Amino acid sequence: MSDVMMLRIGIAVVGVILIIAMVIFGRPKKAPQGRRVESGERGDAARVEPSLGGDPADPDYSGEGVSQPDLGLADPGAGDSDLGKRPGSDFDKIISLYVAAKSGQMLRGEDIVVAAEKTGLTFGHMNVFHRLIEHHPERGPVFSMANIMQPGSFDMAAIRELETPAIAFFLTLPAPMTALDAWEMMLPNVQRMAELLDGVVLDDSRNALGRQRIQHIREELRGYDRQHEAPPLSKAPRW
Repeated sequence: MSDVMMLRIGIAVVGVILIIAMVIFGRPKKAPQGRRVESGERGDAARVEPSLGGDPADPDYSGEGVSQPDLGLADPGAGDSDLGKRPGSDFDKIISLYVAAKSGQMLRGEDIVVAAEKTGLTFGHMNVFHRLIEHHPERGPVFSMANIMQPGSFDMAAIRELETPAIAFFLTLPAPMTALDAWEMMLPNVQRMAELLDGVVLDDSRNALGRQRIQHIREELRGYDRQHEAPPLSKAPRW
């Protein structure tokens, strides 16, 4: 089986976003938006296929693998801490993105760790990576990054053996800042991770993330913020 087919099956079959979010944060208040995983999808990889923004058969489509020096990876016992733990257990919306390996390649564990450190992610709660608010980690994660392969966590003791077709970024709402601000923090972080890993950014439908989709998400999150802002104070009665 080719690496391209492994990528398509892996992303199509594993409902990693909802599964990991439920493990870390509890059950959602309502069904998360932005997922198209159907009940009959498991085991039927042909029903959902990601687009990597080009033809995988094109010889110019593949890139060279990323090679990073051994910089001394995180302490294997440093995971599963309270860093990145969400203060509350409820969420009502998930926005997700993927960084996927290009055709014929896989993402390597130690490359992921180095890229995560360079982009300001912190390894912590549930053994995944989180973007925290500087000087205020107690407010919980702005967004998190997990492995697309089950169980979604990163085993630092075996990180040099890890290879995965993709990593998943997920923003759970409400966040410790406005939804739009959280998105504007997540998007460049994901794009930079893709550059460092020589990968491709995919949206929640496993299609290449384009400007139209980015604008749609921004408008969606503006609407979310309007719905969740504090109601205006009532005017004092006139006497």
